[in-house]
Amino acid sequence: MNKQQLANKIWQSANQMRSKIEANEYKDYIIGFMFYKFLSDKELQFLKANDFTDENISSLTEEDVEAVEFIKENLGYFIPYTHLFSTWISKGSDFEIANIRDALNSFSRHIENKKVFEGIFSTLQTGLSNLGKDAASQTKAASSLIHLIKSIPMDGKQDYDVLGFIYEYLLGMFAANAGKKAGEFYTPHEVSLLMSEIIADHLKDRDNIAIYDPTSGSGSLLINIGQSIARHIDSKNNVKYYAQELKQNTYNLTRMNLIMRGVLPSNIFTRNADTLEDDWPYFDEADPVNSYNILHVDAVVSNPPYSQEWDSANKESDPRYARFGLAPKAKADYAFLLHDLYHLKPDGIMAIVLPHGVLFRGGEEEKIRTNLIDYNHIDTIIGLPANIFFGTGIPTVIIILKQKRVNTDVLIIDASKDFIKVGKDNQLQASHIKKITDAVIDRQNINKYARVVSQQDIRDQGYNLNIPRYVDSAEAATAWDIYATMFGGIPRNEIDALARYWIAFPSLKSSLFNQEEDKPYYELATTDIEPHIYQNNDVKAFFERYRSGFADFADYLDQQLITNLDNLKISRQEDILANDIFTRLQDFLLINKYTAYQALDDQWQLITVDLEIIKTEGFAATTIVNPNMVLKKVNGKDEEVQEGWAGHILPFNLVQQHLLADRLQSLQDKEHQLTAVIGELESLIDELSEEEKEKLLNDSNTSFASSEINKALKAAYKDIETLEILSLNRYLVFLDRKPKKPEKLGFIAQEPSVNWAAIEANKDGTYGKSAINNYLKTLQAMHQFAADSEEARLVQADGLLTQEKTLKIEIRDDSEALHQLTKLVIEWLDDDTVNELLHLKWVQPLVQVMAQLADDVISDLTGQVRALADKYADTYTATTNKLAAAECQLADMIDDLVADEFDSAGLQALQAILKS
Repeated sequence: MNKQQLANKIWQSANQMRSKIEANEYKDYIIGFMFYKFLSDKELQFLKANDFTDENISSLTEEDVEAVEFIKENLGYFIPYTHLFSTWISKGSDFEIANIRDALNSFSRHIENKKVFEGIFSTLQTGLSNLGKDAASQTKAASSLIHLIKSIPMDGKQDYDVLGFIYEYLLGMFAANAGKKAGEFYTPHEVSLLMSEIIADHLKDRDNIAIYDPTSGSGSLLINIGQSIARHIDSKNNVKYYAQELKQNTYNLTRMNLIMRGVLPSNIFTRNADTLEDDWPYFDEADPVNSYNILHVDAVVSNPPYSQEWDSANKESDPRYARFGLAPKAKADYAFLLHDLYHLKPDGIMAIVLPHGVLFRGGEEEKIRTNLIDYNHIDTIIGLPANIFFGTGIPTVIIILKQKRVNTDVLIIDASKDFIKVGKDNQLQASHIKKITDAVIDRQNINKYARVVSQQDIRDQGYNLNIPRYVDSAEAATAWDIYATMFGGIPRNEIDALARYWIAFPSLKSSLFNQEEDKPYYELATTDIEPHIYQNNDVKAFFERYRSGFADFADYLDQQLITNLDNLKISRQEDILANDIFTRLQDFLLINKYTAYQALDDQWQLITVDLEIIKTEGFAATTIVNPNMVLKKVNGKDEEVQEGWAGHILPFNLVQQHLLADRLQSLQDKEHQLTAVIGELESLIDELSEEEKEKLLNDSNTSFASSEINKALKAAYKDIETLEILSLNRYLVFLDRKPKKPEKLGFIAQEPSVNWAAIEANKDGTYGKSAINNYLKTLQAMHQFAADSEEARLVQADGLLTQEKTLKIEIRDDSEALHQLTKLVIEWLDDDTVNELLHLKWVQPLVQVMAQLADDVISDLTGQVRALADKYADTYTATTNKLAAAECQLADMIDDLVADEFDSAGLQALQAILKS
């Protein structure tokens, strides 16, 4: 299975095991075990790379001083063989919770790199007792967890970080289940990626980079920035990571994340401390004078706790706040912001997530905001959608600041309306992230989205940075034209609102609408809106130009993704494809390039999984077929069982459609036949009387009961009498007397009404009961009952049930045969055929979604024109006239009604109202 499938499986299983343990706590256990497995596997890989044999490894203990020191010097820690993760697994039923406690105690005794590893398992160690009420239940829970994660590959390779992906995925899922506590350890991946892309662009030309997160949580923000930066620099090892976190368990997550993502221990600098109380300038207790060091970095990124209280006493002289002022005690938002800014290099950049209120609140915050603007530190403000962070629905902003800036304006972006709904939360899509990032990089005014604001404009607003003061992103309210509502027609201004279409298709407007004489109103020139638009010459020319612009797109994709497969960089390839698409779309202003980018990204998420596998496992991975493992109930428990096979990269259905099309079509024809038969059976059931349903259907009245059909048919056929049937029944009675052969032959000769040649004869020329009964059934089946009779329906049902049974058997057998054949075909594919299939899986869908963009433009125009026509189709005047006519008609009908004196009085009163 690919990394997404593996992550899903682990999450589902882990969540089922969680029982009553809080998600926020449970994540520490499963991630702690993942990290221990990572360290164990890393030690095994190191030992094997240094010529340790299996025998050497299995005998490795704390007493092997020389080997232990060698391992500690290179890895920073040592784990004896008896405490390796793989040893736990090998113990089977002998495994117990004490093995884990002994292993963690041993690990803490054999740490070389204390700054990175000391106390890293403290949360796991103290939390083991929460896994159960006693040692037995704790052992069971721990055993389940370690067996769950044993399949995660830990040898992360560039562009294929399965462990990191699963780590991030599990954190996100646990965050979604942890409520308000989620904010303590997790920034949604999409927000993290947005901040990372902005910072990476600013730092892309640097060789060595230091980044810092003072409220690091799980460390995902730092990791994402590092990954974004790594796309632009020669080596990911040129990035140094600084992280500070207050909560011990969350601090451990930071360190685990950095180590598991392959960050060198020498590039990891972490502290477990209160950022506001205990600033980074710190010293080594062993050498307090010479080790004192003020931290200044290239980038700071943070998502601090929102509006929390803090102790501002005696902080006036703190160099972090002295220039700008102190944040109020009740809200530490600006304290975190100023802390981040203080640690920036002159050419550095920072991004911080804060509640929207920091833009306009008064008091001390207004003073700080004023100073930040006057000192020219605020570069960009990005308004995010509400309900985008786990555990809080408040609107938030990302503020980008720099120490030294060339420009003196502030870019303000309102991205609050760009999101998709995922469950109860809002989420940024790839296109939203791209749009915001481009707006920040290009620094341009974009209608209803972004505006570059001068400092003087901000001063004129009293240093209030509330986004709606500068960017009006509100959609215009739907207005109704009074004249058109009363008398019909389409107002000119509403047609002019579609001006971008009339500019692109100059002849279309005049062919679609006729203007009323001397009035700013139009009538539709046609009722067939869609064909009229598609047949317009300008629209046809648009499609032709679009097709021409993408004529070689498939060849380009083949070259980029298949021909150049060995050399492409997965982390950079999507940007390469996006830039090519944007270039092709330059002259097509009606097509939103970010819609195109989202279409690309949707497909890229599927393609990149395949690319990662091929890059890691080699091209031969394309011909691998794996057991298709599914969870099923076995003896009341969920167990993984094999259910057929699945292509490692090439889907079975793709191979069948293009290499086994005839067999697939034959199978599908039978499936269609079966569907038709089932439909006929359902229709037949609908025709049955209630009495027939009671007699012929199963207990739930959903399908025919075969045994009841056979019984009813047998009874019906008993009443059928022909000369041939009567003769055959006499022969059956005759056979009961056990006559000799000559007697049988004599009887046969005396019954010319029977077509004896149609019956299977014995070797001696006589006929047995079985053959006679079979022939009787044939004769009975040939009998034509009266149409619409119960007997006719019985015959039809019996035939359909037989057909259904036969088709189901054939479909089962054909499906299994096709499945097995597909497996063999994939395993024996040659490279050229694999490339053809990769083209169909990767390239063709991308070509199709890009082609669809042009159709979507015209479809959208058609919808808007139809909406305009429908909006004023029924005028108020016509509607009231119809109502008045109906009232008069009703009033006239009242005279014909017969009623008693009281009803008559009521009807006369109603009639008077209707006629008034």
